[in-house]
Amino acid sequence: MLGRRYFLDPTDLQFKRVRVHWKDKLVRVSLFFAISVGFTILYSSLFNSMFGSPKEKVLNQQIESLRLRYSLLGRTIDRSDKMLAGLESSDGNIYRPILDMDSIPASIRRMGTGGVKKYEEYEGFHNSFMMISFARKVDEIRNRTNVQEESFRAILERKDEWIREMEHLPMISPVNVIYRLGDGVKFREVHPVLGTPQWHHGQDICAPYGTEVYATGSGRVIRAGWDGGFGNCIVIDHGYGYQSTYGHLSHIKISEGMDVKRGDLIGLTGSSGTSSGPHLHYQIDLFGKFKNPLYYFNNDLTEAEYFEMIKALTAQAKYR
Repeated sequence: MLGRRYFLDPTDLQFKRVRVHWKDKLVRVSLFFAISVGFTILYSSLFNSMFGSPKEKVLNQQIESLRLRYSLLGRTIDRSDKMLAGLESSDGNIYRPILDMDSIPASIRRMGTGGVKKYEEYEGFHNSFMMISFARKVDEIRNRTNVQEESFRAILERKDEWIREMEHLPMISPVNVIYRLGDGVKFREVHPVLGTPQWHHGQDICAPYGTEVYATGSGRVIRAGWDGGFGNCIVIDHGYGYQSTYGHLSHIKISEGMDVKRGDLIGLTGSSGTSSGPHLHYQIDLFGKFKNPLYYFNNDLTEAEYFEMIKALTAQAKYR
């Protein structure tokens, strides 16, 4: 029968069935099984090396997807870094210098982001270096953003005070700028009326009698009346150490204790007090020290531009 083996016994010349011991059968089966397993492993290895396993393909696809996402994240981080750098530059080179604020040291803007163990959770992976690099960059941007947020908050607070300060400083001409300038801040060898040598601490503006005089900055009137040599005189305290003086007026249109805005009409020019003719004595003091008033306004406006400015200033005051 199929699968059976026989041999010729020479002693009795008969065919006899070959009997295989069970141990031999076990050896043959084991050998067959081992060869089959070996061929299977060899085939699988060759197949996987050439085509890869389905699970490996999925994992490789996931790895490539993660690489792409990290690449896009890197571009986003770079754009954020450039935008933040632009804000920091504006903060340090524009806003803070204008507002007279100290700059923020680079050591504070780029302070450390943690100890050496902060990123150990990203270690041991195929792309650990890239993951740690991105995590550290994100933390750095987060810290810089927090610093910049606090800086902008301080700038906003300072901005409100700065606007108020700018409104109060004596920053325009008290009369139409087309009028001729007389003596400025200087030592006079001979006073035009008294004939004695003395200092002249303001700027004379040779305006016709009755020329309108405007407040050069917002503030409170601390003097409005007769003041000896200055005749009819107005003194405005602008705060921040500034005071402005308007002397030799023919008429005063405000009273002591009033609050005025820049551009408000406060009086008319004249020749009251110790004066040789119609003009305005305009004086600026800063913490008791005399300043040249010409440093505080433009003297090249046309008559139309000057009165357009006064009109705009008074209009703003009405809507506040």
